[in-house]
Amino acid sequence: LCFPQKLWKMAESDQFQSLWWSEGGKCLAINEELFKEEVLGRGGPLRVFATHSMKSFTRQLNIYGFTKMQRDAKRSASLPEFLAEEAAASAHSKILCYYNPSFTRQHPQLLGKCKRRVDIKRRAPEAPQREERP
Repeated sequence: LCFPQKLWKMAESDQFQSLWWSEGGKCLAINEELFKEEVLGRGGPLRVFATHSMKSFTRQLNIYGFTKMQRDAKRSASLPEFLAEEAAASAHSKILCYYNPSFTRQHPQLLGKCKRRVDIKRRAPEAPQREERP
């Protein structure tokens, strides 16, 4: 399976607790610390991805067109509520949400549109065209 297909199957599976569907099935939520242990820490035949690094995994998400979503930053006016929200926010600061318009729970058929982007620097240079001589 390609990278997006693996992610989709993992989000659908009850086997993984570190990632799930968010925003009504439009975003992929990842508990970073648990994901490092549960998925990236696997070895041998249980290994899911070719990396053990969160940085490399995040790079793969970006290459396949996923963008990191920011949580709403609405804050309460009262000090006790504000402090409670801050404590909750810091506890959840390692929950990452990623969005790709072709990666949704309700439309697995769109996974084929999740293509690996080719970096401009890595593309083969075009061969200079020669003029024909008579």
